[in-house]
Amino acid sequence: MKIGSIISPVAALSLLICAQAIAANDYSPLIRTKKFAEAEKLANAKLAQEPANAEALVAKIKAILGEGPASRLEEAVKLGEQCVAAHPKQSECHEAYGNAMAAKAIDGGIMSAISSAGTMRDAFKKAVELDPRNFDARYSLLQFYLQAPGIAGGGVGKAQDLVSQTAAINPVAAKLLSAHIDLSESRLPQAEATAMAVQPGNDEALADNQRDLLANLGTQYLAGKKYADSERVFRNVQKLFPDSEWGLYGLARIQQEQGRHREAIAGFEQSLAVFPKAATYYRIGLSAMALNDKAMAASSFERALSFKSGLSKKMRADAQSQLKASRG
Repeated sequence: MKIGSIISPVAALSLLICAQAIAANDYSPLIRTKKFAEAEKLANAKLAQEPANAEALVAKIKAILGEGPASRLEEAVKLGEQCVAAHPKQSECHEAYGNAMAAKAIDGGIMSAISSAGTMRDAFKKAVELDPRNFDARYSLLQFYLQAPGIAGGGVGKAQDLVSQTAAINPVAAKLLSAHIDLSESRLPQAEATAMAVQPGNDEALADNQRDLLANLGTQYLAGKKYADSERVFRNVQKLFPDSEWGLYGLARIQQEQGRHREAIAGFEQSLAVFPKAATYYRIGLSAMALNDKAMAASSFERALSFKSGLSKKMRADAQSQLKASRG
């Protein structure tokens, strides 16, 4: 559950990756490279033959959450329920169910989140209990503790206890979880130092989490107008994860905030070459409007709005408004 990310909830959920036993299958590379439509197509073919296949059910849930359409969140929850019912001892089923519930809670607002908090918490705890080495489940449980109010079962103390328990199993994973707590508590220098000291090795789940942590950290620095700090972090993201768009995107965001719009557009276009997403087109549109290039702006806002997901409700509404203005 990544609902507290500074990156938008939709974007954060789209970074969900396969873990442990279910990671070693044909769906994993597709999910990890965000080819969600292809992953779902493959999962559907398997489910047509084996309706209760755990790997396919988990992959389909991840694909739906990765694509992000709110209209399909209930479907993802039902698939999670089906997976748990058919495979009560499968950690990944409980994890996927919890993440589907989290996505539905994000879309439903605060009351929805509170009413489903117990179900989410229990799903993540069960996933960890069944497979203590399922790092993604541990991370989702950590995020629950950091986001949920105490009355709903959350609390920093519980998050810290989870870090201590994780240290006995995987010290590297524990360091990452500890850095997430620092980030949540706005201890940005501590979070950065810990994140940069982590050596995930060949563990893709830990490497992806380190990347996402640094991207969130850079965005928090940017939100506080600490441009030099933000640039340092995003340059590290680009250096450590050259196959990710986040380093280029983050550097372009800094340039945009500083009013360097031509440089920002060039950076966003480089980011699009790595991975196209709605938010990047939206950002190009904003810089184009600032440069009074209404043709580029209109084209960019149109491309942003053509994506089924990837824009918050506020961003989508603004893109529609900006599109009208660019045509005026």
